[in-house]
Amino acid sequence: MDELLSIIGPEITRQNTNYRSAIEPKQRLAVGLSQYFNYKKTFSIVLLALVDADYRFRCIQVGDFGRTSDGGVYAGSDLGMEMEGNTLHVPPSTALPGAAHLGNVPHVMVGDAAFPLKPYLMRPYPGQNLIHRKSIFNYRLSRARMVVENAFGILASRWRIFHRRINLHPKNVDTLVVAACILHNFLLAPTENVQLLEEASELGRRMAPVRNMGGNRASREACAIRESFATFFNSPEGSVSWQDRMI
Repeated sequence: MDELLSIIGPEITRQNTNYRSAIEPKQRLAVGLSQYFNYKKTFSIVLLALVDADYRFRCIQVGDFGRTSDGGVYAGSDLGMEMEGNTLHVPPSTALPGAAHLGNVPHVMVGDAAFPLKPYLMRPYPGQNLIHRKSIFNYRLSRARMVVENAFGILASRWRIFHRRINLHPKNVDTLVVAACILHNFLLAPTENVQLLEEASELGRRMAPVRNMGGNRASREACAIRESFATFFNSPEGSVSWQDRMI
């Protein structure tokens, strides 16, 4: 730390005031480092992305502290605040295919247990030993989420720098990640996906799963929408032939 402090110490030194003494540079540096220290016991920044069905990044939030949960990053992101404020141009609610009797449901994003349940954001049912219809919903949600996991896997397989520690200033890492996502979208082609997804799957087997960092409290509206999807996925109109074998 002393060597690092000798380099950046002048930049993080503050003056004392009449009201309080400034935090010492060494303490300021320690606080800064601890914010990047994540639950996996490594230093990192957060990349949060909205991915479409073609593995393209449509919205990214990069640069948040590594110790911040995915749900916390999302809540403070432009996407999260605009979705909550209903200021994005999201298509209107519509009926699910062949299931007009369930009423109109909104277009939603899918997330894992790290995210809160919202009318526009579906997360799995919590707990174990779930009843059949809830297990089916969780399976179908997981299948949809695999697009996101695959997109991150393709990104890491294409840009090998993400397979190791990045020895750059955090601000430069932010720029690097954004540039990689832009190039990912530019270069993405269906013929590339097979090889990249195979490499991504191998990487995924070595990665630790995310913890449940989101709360289980949700609005009645969000719960009702999740129930509508669960009913649809368990109906003749919305089921797939293999889903019962996968739970």
